[in-house]
Amino acid sequence: MVGAAVCRRLSQEPGVVLLTRPRDELDLCDDDAVARFVEKERPATVIFAAAKVGGIHANQSFPVEFLTDNLRQELSTIHASYRFGVRRFLFLGSTCIYPRLAQQPIREDQLLAGPLEPTNEAYALAKIAGLKLCQYFRQQYGVLYHSAMPTNLYGPGDNYHVEHSHVLPGLIRKFHEAKITGAPSVTIWGTGTPLREFLHVDDLADAIVHLCKLANPPDWVNVGTSVDISILELAKLIAKVVGYQGAITTDPSKPDGTPRKLTDTSLLRSTGWVPGVPLNEGLIRTYADFLEETQSGRLRSI
Repeated sequence: MVGAAVCRRLSQEPGVVLLTRPRDELDLCDDDAVARFVEKERPATVIFAAAKVGGIHANQSFPVEFLTDNLRQELSTIHASYRFGVRRFLFLGSTCIYPRLAQQPIREDQLLAGPLEPTNEAYALAKIAGLKLCQYFRQQYGVLYHSAMPTNLYGPGDNYHVEHSHVLPGLIRKFHEAKITGAPSVTIWGTGTPLREFLHVDDLADAIVHLCKLANPPDWVNVGTSVDISILELAKLIAKVVGYQGAITTDPSKPDGTPRKLTDTSLLRSTGWVPGVPLNEGLIRTYADFLEETQSGRLRSI
């Protein structure tokens, strides 16, 4: 999802030549394969958008893979980039790197200020390691390796797997299927009270291009909207966009995750960037994409 959005956005930039490879042609966990690719292509800039991602269920089910796969991908790519002369490397992480009970809204200096959220700790640890490695390469070797920490993302190309998706695409699929089958109600995990912030992936792509044009960007910067919504209110909004008119119930026996995770985006805004896609508009566009991808057989659900 993120990689495709970045490619769409960069295609609008004059003089940019994109170097991409599908997953079946380049395994980022393979140190030698990554080194051969970077040595051959010699990119001026690397934007690292790869990751093993998922929602609470996926993170709790596969913590080993969420830690090791993400560590292997970022280590192989960062080291190969430095080895073969890449001067700018933009590493993408996630706001789950911050403590579970971080001060709200979360500033960049909250990193490592307290314990992480247990339900996605493995993923967060991998992303913290990548962020810090980029910071250390910049500090020790003078290369422009920096990071962006986006909030919860959604948009075209998202993963709509029933169990392994993030909350927003998971709810889109739930309400769509409930509408088609005429189900009288839809149950959402947890109490519905946690507050979450959502950023359309096209806004993230625009922020990435903006950061890549800065001569002296921060070591890491939050990317978000600084506006949040409860999971229950999000569910109601998605139900309205989908056209589902049944009941919405909660299941408090399931975990809620972090109570609130709102980013302070003043650092990024001070560089001249602001988001452009309001949540309601983004949901309408995303559901249209979901329907088109479903009808064409391209819906991502793995």
